[in-house]
Amino acid sequence: MSKSPDLARVRNIGIAAHVDAGKTTLTERMLYYAGVSHKIGEVHEGAAHMDYMVEEQTHGITITAAVTRLPWREHLIQLIDTPGHVDFTIEVERSMRVLDGCVIVLDGVRGVEPQTETVWRQRTRFRLPALFFINKLDRPGADFSRALATVQERLGVEPVAVTVPLPDYDGTVVHLIDKTCWRFAGERGELVEVTPCDAVTWERMRPWRESLLLAAAEMDDALAELVLAEEEPEPEAVWAALRQATLAGKAYPCFAGSALRNQGVQPVMDSVVRLLPSPTERPPSLAHRTDGREETVAMESSGPLAALAFKVQMWEGRRHVFARLYRGTLKPGDEVAIPGPNGTLRQERVARLFDVDAHHRTRLEEATAGQIVLMAGLRWATTGDTLCAPGYPLWLERIETREPVLGLAIEPYSSGDEEKLLEALDKLQQEDPTLRVEEDAETGQRVLRGMGELHLQIAGERLQREFNVPIRVGRPDVVTRETIERAAEADSLFHRVMEQPDGKRLEMRVWAKVAVEPLARGTGVTVMAEPQVRGTGAELSPPQREAVAGGAGDVLANGPVTGSALQDVRVRVLEVELFGALSSPQALRIAVAEAVRKALQRAGGLMLRPIMATEVVVPEHEVGTVMGDLQSRRAVIRDTTTLGDMTTIHCDCALDRLLGYITDLRGMTRGRGQFTMTFDRFDVA
Repeated sequence: MSKSPDLARVRNIGIAAHVDAGKTTLTERMLYYAGVSHKIGEVHEGAAHMDYMVEEQTHGITITAAVTRLPWREHLIQLIDTPGHVDFTIEVERSMRVLDGCVIVLDGVRGVEPQTETVWRQRTRFRLPALFFINKLDRPGADFSRALATVQERLGVEPVAVTVPLPDYDGTVVHLIDKTCWRFAGERGELVEVTPCDAVTWERMRPWRESLLLAAAEMDDALAELVLAEEEPEPEAVWAALRQATLAGKAYPCFAGSALRNQGVQPVMDSVVRLLPSPTERPPSLAHRTDGREETVAMESSGPLAALAFKVQMWEGRRHVFARLYRGTLKPGDEVAIPGPNGTLRQERVARLFDVDAHHRTRLEEATAGQIVLMAGLRWATTGDTLCAPGYPLWLERIETREPVLGLAIEPYSSGDEEKLLEALDKLQQEDPTLRVEEDAETGQRVLRGMGELHLQIAGERLQREFNVPIRVGRPDVVTRETIERAAEADSLFHRVMEQPDGKRLEMRVWAKVAVEPLARGTGVTVMAEPQVRGTGAELSPPQREAVAGGAGDVLANGPVTGSALQDVRVRVLEVELFGALSSPQALRIAVAEAVRKALQRAGGLMLRPIMATEVVVPEHEVGTVMGDLQSRRAVIRDTTTLGDMTTIHCDCALDRLLGYITDLRGMTRGRGQFTMTFDRFDVA
């Protein structure tokens, strides 16, 4: 069993990037140089230590966020390698929620790419300090300066170079703080030769060095005076000031190299330790007590337990929960409470605690604030739940999940496997909150919904391999939403007389008038239930007020065109007329719901499809063909950029018109074309 580390010497970081930028390759080198692994596992050979799932090895991509730990410079780096494909963005979202800093990997040729921007927004939401590693500088067309320019243009922050490649890049990088040249020798780049920078090379580096000093000087007046006086500051003073700027989010240090060629990785590892925060240096987390009060949760081992469950994983057929501790300590056998909606509180017992290294586990006898651990024995805890001391319930900020945009009808080959399929689907949904299983009301089919074609393909492969459930699948079905075309009003009089079993007559009577109007895309649904009241009583009781709001909301689950959920609509209950005891809450709810239904019909429905922000990269001489094809799919072309002999087409296109597009694109470009798409909004195609 291992013991809890000194928090001041811990760095909880994530590696994130666009797909194929080299995240896992960088992680594999870090593990090798730290002595954790004795062989570098290559992604393209399906042998990466962090890509341990069969599907990851088969497809050559990271699918699930994997946790590992490595020692470096008398510190412990606890690292999460996240997926780059947009279909698995929930893995990045929930990882960012529990980290203290991150390394963003960029392709040295393409710089910032679409998923890089998504990752950056997730990083920004949790205010994580970040470093950039400009990777693949050995490739033709790679340009360190241009990659940094894309950071400034597309992410809106100032990158600060710390290591810079030589103009005729040969694997050597210049360290601007230490004024040294770093060469990476040995069979795997494990031998680092550090030599003073010669005068000619240093003269080329002077503009980079000045930018670095100016960025660091913003946080240190003494350093600023030295820089303005053109005096040379001590390296330690520059490191200290740059660390302050990084932690404050005012500087984003950048490093150069090629992970595949074993170049430039060790300076990144050094800087993770020197520039990124320990758990105790992060701002306290905000929590809410069950009585509505807010509370700040400091990262300390004393005090009642507060932890966040950020991932559920089936391990060897058993349910395990990843959690980050924010306060207190936890031991095997401890009881934890899970606050639920409406003040409910469920208690469970933690059977075992583990440290995790990819798919290897090590028993823990105790975990303290700041650690990321794996728990066994929790049957009910799920993604986003807060685990707290039974006598001190509270909620930490939850993890946002996105709505699925694509569906696939699935059924088992044998009716005898029906129960087995349902059980397997339940386990998949526990692991991945962006997977949903629904019943199609019209066809009666079971539909598995997810974030994209690859997401659903991987889920299907896991059902057959991991859970041994052979399945048949239908054609992909795109999720739709509805909105209304114009504003409209309607009223409804609900009047009903019913004979009771005892012979008495029950009469209900109420009148309601409502208005509906369309809202801007992405606004959501607003219900305003403060009507003018006429008639007997002329005032709504609390149950009647609840009935008015409930009646308006009842109808919004199904739009007037296809029955899809409504969005971007405002509903206002304008007037209700009461008839004394005849106007029960039930009657009021029915009248309001019928009025809203009529108003929606009069307003006319519009079907909204998922619109994807799409980037298509093609050889320059094939641009005309590809753009013609995109326009035939009714894509809206925003702009194009050319880099070398490749052109990137930026466009918006409905998801249903991009299904299977990669096959057509490769056919048009002789296999050289590629594209990425990110969900942007629901809109009229």
